[in-house]
Amino acid sequence: MWQYPHIDPVALSLGPLHIHWYGLMYLAGFASFYFYGSWIAKKTNDWNSDKISDFLFYGAMGVILGGRIGYILFYDLSHYIDAPLDALKVWQGGMSFHGGLIGVSIAMWLYARKVQMSVLAVADFVAPLVPFGLFFGRIGNFINGELWGRVTDSPLGMAVYDAQLGQVVTKYPTQLLEAFLEGIVLFVILAIYSRKERPLGSVAGVFLLGYGFFRFVVEFYRVPDSQLGYLWLDWVTMGQILSLPMMLIGLFLIFYRSFSVSKKS
Repeated sequence: MWQYPHIDPVALSLGPLHIHWYGLMYLAGFASFYFYGSWIAKKTNDWNSDKISDFLFYGAMGVILGGRIGYILFYDLSHYIDAPLDALKVWQGGMSFHGGLIGVSIAMWLYARKVQMSVLAVADFVAPLVPFGLFFGRIGNFINGELWGRVTDSPLGMAVYDAQLGQVVTKYPTQLLEAFLEGIVLFVILAIYSRKERPLGSVAGVFLLGYGFFRFVVEFYRVPDSQLGYLWLDWVTMGQILSLPMMLIGLFLIFYRSFSVSKKS
């Protein structure tokens, strides 16, 4: 049985300034995005390091604003209506991937307009870089001790103190499972798939389908947010509901664009 290591969420304290691991994980994700993107850009004519750093500003704003606003709207609106200043406490967690995705989609649209590129071309380039942020973000959730899975007697369970039960219980470490599936596995899939030239929008489609599927599956092991619980039939969660449109849009991009290309040829 694994034992949760109880990591201090504050990585470094400099007087009144506290640097949290959660924030450092976001910085690691953005840095990985830039360096890996710069390496990929050497193989293309449309991208370079300057364009990537320019887009990264748009993307970072989309992730942070979209992720926070999405969490507030999708998961805990009543709390933030009562305590609006809590919306600024991003170091405590409370970010929605689906909200971040909407934010990044808007950022890609704005950036595509600025550089006069197709938004799908931008999305195809960006998609293989996103799993870095997903990986580090889930590690940040693990350090914060949030988003645990169900209580289990499985050997994959991790012993962790449950404040509500007042005792140590064994739970699925779903943060690590998501880091593996949405970060490592999805990265490998996208890296292999994007090696060859694909129909416009297909790489983005594989990302949407892959993330949506992995997230839908993990939700069966993850405990839903306490303020929401299960939304239907005692097993459907908000994460699953928000992942369904992702999978449908991903399938549309993959097969519609591929069909259109084959029909023209």
